[in-house]
Amino acid sequence: MSDLPSGWEERTSRSTGQVYFLNQFTKQSQWDRPTEPASAAPTQVRASHLLVKHKDSRRPASWREDPITRSKEEALEILAGYRNRIVNKEATFEELAGQFSDCSSAKKGGDLGMFGPGQMQKPFEEATFALQVGEMSEAVDTDSGVHIILRTK
Repeated sequence: MSDLPSGWEERTSRSTGQVYFLNQFTKQSQWDRPTEPASAAPTQVRASHLLVKHKDSRRPASWREDPITRSKEEALEILAGYRNRIVNKEATFEELAGQFSDCSSAKKGGDLGMFGPGQMQKPFEEATFALQVGEMSEAVDTDSGVHIILRTK
């Protein structure tokens, strides 16, 4: 087989004996032979989000509603409806976040600006860094409520 693209290392699993490939920058591994050079993980990302709070959120109030009395299950249903509207091109992420997000970032269409590791709650950070630019998450649960996230940079 041909040489690996730069930044990748071929290794053998001690448990299975199978060959896997390690990105030397991010230390992430994969079973499939890479076809592109490895790249470093971004140190900062930019994302927008649409937050739906529920009664068990750490602060169950928002600019839209005070107090928030819906259950987490209801919040997830509402969020799924928004996500479907975006996927089906009935509305844009920015439009729905601006109208319905329980975060003050709604004023900016959900835009949170640039942020790096350690600046957001861990589940939110991990979900955002795992997305490709232009990709939208499924529901992400944090202490603030439930979110859909759109990575923009």
